[in-house]
Amino acid sequence: MVNLKINASAATLTKNRTEDSVVPESGMCATCIDGCIGMCDVGKSAYRGSEVLYPKPFGLITSAGVKSYPVDFSQFTILGSCRGAYGIEAESDKALFTNVNLEQRIGRDKKIKLKLPFIIPGLGSTAVAKNNWDGLAIGAALSGIILTIGENVCGMDPNSKIEKGKIVYSKELENRVKLYKDWQQDGYGGIVVQANVEGTKLGVQEYALDKLGVEIVELKWGQGAKDIGGEVKLKTLKRAQVLKDRGYFVLPDPYDPTVIKAFENHVFNEFERHSRLGMVSEESFYKRVEELRSLGAKYVFLKTGAYRPKDLALAVKCASEAKIDLLTVDAAGGGTGMSPWRMMNEWGVPRFELWSLLYKYLDILSKKGKYIPDIAIASGISMEDQIFKGLALGAPYFKLAGMARAPLAAAMVGKTIGKSIDDGELPVYISRFGRRKEEIFITAPELRHKFGDKFDSIPPGAIGLYTYMTRLKQGLKQLMCGARKFTLDYITRDDIASLTHKAEEITGIPLIMDCDKEEVEKLLNF
Repeated sequence: MVNLKINASAATLTKNRTEDSVVPESGMCATCIDGCIGMCDVGKSAYRGSEVLYPKPFGLITSAGVKSYPVDFSQFTILGSCRGAYGIEAESDKALFTNVNLEQRIGRDKKIKLKLPFIIPGLGSTAVAKNNWDGLAIGAALSGIILTIGENVCGMDPNSKIEKGKIVYSKELENRVKLYKDWQQDGYGGIVVQANVEGTKLGVQEYALDKLGVEIVELKWGQGAKDIGGEVKLKTLKRAQVLKDRGYFVLPDPYDPTVIKAFENHVFNEFERHSRLGMVSEESFYKRVEELRSLGAKYVFLKTGAYRPKDLALAVKCASEAKIDLLTVDAAGGGTGMSPWRMMNEWGVPRFELWSLLYKYLDILSKKGKYIPDIAIASGISMEDQIFKGLALGAPYFKLAGMARAPLAAAMVGKTIGKSIDDGELPVYISRFGRRKEEIFITAPELRHKFGDKFDSIPPGAIGLYTYMTRLKQGLKQLMCGARKFTLDYITRDDIASLTHKAEEITGIPLIMDCDKEEVEKLLNF
């Protein structure tokens, strides 16, 4: 198993002096020489301290752990067949991949309909999410998938109005909801407002339900990237003081005269804003779910992180007992806009271990006749084969694939292309496809035909996300067609096979050499 470099990373903008000769355990150079300027994590920490904890440049990047876990997606293969069809007539003229139906329905009673089995989990108050929200919101709405407004948006909004400790107006949250709803197509998808301990204290979801027409809310226990509350960087002293006044934990103290002087002298240029830890209990969870429903929430979701097995079991139990509509489980190795780099790599239960435990716990409850909520899984998913394998691993319980970094990357690329077009500075790599949106984005003619003149108001970031989704759609359809599964409901665990004994041991998915044994014996016994 190959692990990340311990003492140097592109994420923290650090490197070893002797890059070809590094001590495996400490990550330090084989020869640490007196006179080095300190380019590695240890060296840079000698003069920048806790700044080196975090990926950078903040606000312009997302990041994800690079640790190599015992099992990854490549250790499974998708099985195909040369006969039959599920979900369509077994006829060659009908069993075409274009006829695969990827629509999904989730929820306890009244269903949310999706064009594709995807959800974009919480993208909250980080600058990279805010700066790309128009692309994310409109692109997700056009694609008919669920988009989640993450934690701390209201608390971070400089235009928020707070009365008696409760949010009464947030321009930022209002804009995020409106952008999605204005472009939502035929009732597909949905916009979700998430709340952590800070948002709950501020009454964010009450405000969203009452004033913004939101129907879906999500309680947040955690995520895969970190096991502490959310954090962001603050560029100005005034901003740091405002957020401290709003009850956030801000480092260093923006009211300390020594700190103020150091900031004004540019000893440091950013403050850190942190959220508090949530304290989960079954009783408080059930009470909160009922409160939200009484306030008009039509759907209640829960998102949890890569916590230890007993905490995952608690999430499954609470989700079942409260009969929530969707449980999202985010595993270690997940991505973020801002989390401590070492924590991102060295904490939590990895994806296949966590998802396999999740399947096991759900199966236990199912056999007892308990309510099973719909499930979304998240952690580094970006391509159609990973989506198929993930859904198959937890069939019939896993319904959606959660993706955040990949959709955000597509939106950022679209935005960058749009700016390059406007500036007349298209790189050769892009200009070979053309010099206008209608030539570069392969879905532009389709969108122009559908929306007419309104097409011009679709931001390039949204076109980028929508175009990426069309790639995933066709790719997933082709994989499902090859497996002879023409609707999502027919995907089963035996649509994939393990390629290593470790993969089989962790997931219970049979090794390829053991697949179809009984059927093979029957066929050959003639």
